[in-house]
Amino acid sequence: MASSDSSAQGPHDMALILDQSVSLTLGTDSLLIEGMTGCIRPIASRDSPNRQITALVAKQTVVVVGCSSLVNPKTTHAISLYNILGAEVTASNLVVAYAEPTAKDDISVTTVQYPIAEKEKKAVDSWVQKLLEQAYGKALIGKRLKILVNPFGGKGTAASLYQTYAAPVFAAAKCQVDVEHTTHRGHAIDIAENLDIDAYDAVVCCSGDGLPYEVFNGLGKRPDAHKALTQTAITLLPCGSGNGLTWNSFGTGSVSIAALGIVKGLRTPLDLVSISQKDSRTLSFLSQSFGIVAECDLATENIRWMGAQRFTYGFLVRLMRQTIWPCDIAVKVEIGDKAAIKEHYAAWSTRPEEPDSDSKRLEAAALSPGLPELKYGGVTDDLPQDWDTIPGETMGNFYAGNMAIMSKDTNMFPATLPNDGLMDVVTIDGRVSRGTAITMMNEIPSGRFFDMPELILRKASAFRLTPHQREGYISIDGERVPFEAFQAEVHQGLGTILTKSGRLYEAEGPR
Repeated sequence: MASSDSSAQGPHDMALILDQSVSLTLGTDSLLIEGMTGCIRPIASRDSPNRQITALVAKQTVVVVGCSSLVNPKTTHAISLYNILGAEVTASNLVVAYAEPTAKDDISVTTVQYPIAEKEKKAVDSWVQKLLEQAYGKALIGKRLKILVNPFGGKGTAASLYQTYAAPVFAAAKCQVDVEHTTHRGHAIDIAENLDIDAYDAVVCCSGDGLPYEVFNGLGKRPDAHKALTQTAITLLPCGSGNGLTWNSFGTGSVSIAALGIVKGLRTPLDLVSISQKDSRTLSFLSQSFGIVAECDLATENIRWMGAQRFTYGFLVRLMRQTIWPCDIAVKVEIGDKAAIKEHYAAWSTRPEEPDSDSKRLEAAALSPGLPELKYGGVTDDLPQDWDTIPGETMGNFYAGNMAIMSKDTNMFPATLPNDGLMDVVTIDGRVSRGTAITMMNEIPSGRFFDMPELILRKASAFRLTPHQREGYISIDGERVPFEAFQAEVHQGLGTILTKSGRLYEAEGPR
């Protein structure tokens, strides 16, 4: 017989007793199952999503309904509430679906269920609602997801990666999915521009960072751009080379773990950057680069088969040449030294959360639906007098970004925050020795890159860069744009993404 008992538990605990042989205790951060594990139902195999397999909870012995095998019922199993995907009462069973870790960088969907009688359903229903409330917290249950799959990105495996590793997670979490494959470059721009934003909670890109770039810009082309960018969260399943958005949001390069992150993801405001050139205005969510980083990214398109290693290869090749990229640079500096930047990060990351901040954002966007006006004008306008000019005749690398992690093991800019209205502007002189440059690259995973004196870092709200050469590469979010002067300006909290924390990137901050 099922019963709910919270008298002997902590303030957030509640135990469900099933037939006096099994208890499911809902704790602060985990679901504790004691006694017989119950019936483990078939789930989709990762090798073949349509083939049914039977899974066990860890190494526990189980009772399978309809089978005669009954083994030691004295078992205990703890499931993190973050891993709980769904729970429901069917005609005759309590069913709980969760993400079971199967490897260091992978999870699979497992369901456990227990038979219940009709008279027990009311108590079990109440317990299920409590379980879901605690398992999801502030995250939206049953998200409505527009899935965009780029079958050509990265190594061309996005479709199979989605179907094998993400689709079962979304199904177990009762997400409503609408899957569409992109067919050509720029297709996601058209899709986002014409999207029914009231029909979806998030757009999920199965790709590298190129598809989110297109979606942000498609939403930015709409008459209600401000509303669309605020209302619609954009997120990424890592199916490309860099996958920066996933690493920052969920701290992983795993498709299945990222899918769990999306299910449990919290709406998070994201600063977007307007990029103005002579004849255009686009939006950037990740980075703007000129010099060796842009070259490593864009000039290695022909070796995409190498995956993320192509960036390292491109860096080493160009390092040996000790190339410089002369340019004119002007920056609207807001914080000019590393010590003050560390203080800013500490203060911002520990500030109290503002109540109903998301509702206020949505209200403001509805009142002013279009893209924000450019505070500093475009790249062809006069340069504001209060901007700082930076020597650029021997520029080796110019990088500006509003995310901390560029790809796996590249937490290059740990002081970056999603929504402080500032971007990190980094300059490195091209005359540094080969040995120093290699040391800098090797210090990125260690976290000491930030403090190296060769790296000049400023927090800025805008900048302008004018190349001196006639040919070269400028990278905006990994996409090539015309090699000409461009100006960047931050719009605080204009965009929306899903993150694990709801306020910070999954990166260790500056020490």
